[in-house]
Amino acid sequence: MHHPGPIPARAGIGLRHQHYRDVIDSLPTVGWLEVHSENYFGGGRPLAFLEAARAHYPLSLHGVGLSLGTDGPLDRTHLARIKALIARLQPALVSEHVSWSIAGGVYLNDLLPLPYTEEALQVICGHVRETQDFVGRQILVENPSSYLQFVHSTIPEWEFVAEISRRTGCGLLFDVNNVYVSACNHGFDAQAYVEAMPRAAVQEIHLAGHAVRAIGDATLRIDDHGSAVCEAVWQLYAAALRRLGPVPTLIEWDSNVPELPVLVAEAITAERFLAQAAETRDAAAA
Repeated sequence: MHHPGPIPARAGIGLRHQHYRDVIDSLPTVGWLEVHSENYFGGGRPLAFLEAARAHYPLSLHGVGLSLGTDGPLDRTHLARIKALIARLQPALVSEHVSWSIAGGVYLNDLLPLPYTEEALQVICGHVRETQDFVGRQILVENPSSYLQFVHSTIPEWEFVAEISRRTGCGLLFDVNNVYVSACNHGFDAQAYVEAMPRAAVQEIHLAGHAVRAIGDATLRIDDHGSAVCEAVWQLYAAALRRLGPVPTLIEWDSNVPELPVLVAEAITAERFLAQAAETRDAAAA
């Protein structure tokens, strides 16, 4: 039996191939699962495993290759594959990134940042509308992590992201680790970013670990999803929940993937933060 209902305000985990069998055999106590859409375009065993897991958990599809920020037409073949996957799996949420990864027909294996200008805003908003019209449903877009900034950006990133939602009606996937990484790399106030997020638009939160690299005299934080969530990100997450209330939260771990119990333990930690946010909300409503 499938579970196409809404994703609960609980912690979920990103389902990766290393854990296919363990998830199906052990059915860990997590609220939901998220997968990268492109990994299932080819069908076969990956899709069979996902459908088996889908019988027990609500599902979110998270795309990494649509390139909403590309200045040019969207890849209609890619869109059609996303639409077909949505029709087959009936996910509760579908998301993409505020980034670009295609130039001149060449696919780049990265989620590259945009200049935060009115021109770029018009491009990505047009592509978000086109995507929503094509798949017949709302999507979420995720704020990026970045390591360089465009000197000709004229809009703060948090305003740029919020404006995409306002103009298109899309939801937001608020990646707290990305905010922390970019705030450290560029020197802006992470808390101001949290405060700028429109409550009603944020439908999912991501948490992940990141790497710290020394480059000359500078320290660079890299969003590699290769370790546990650090304490500073947990604290920023707590601040986000105080502003937004309980929001479905995903633990991402894509490199140096640990054993499943380690991933589940991270989700349990997020559950504690969510429970506290729910208690605060209920007390305020009483």
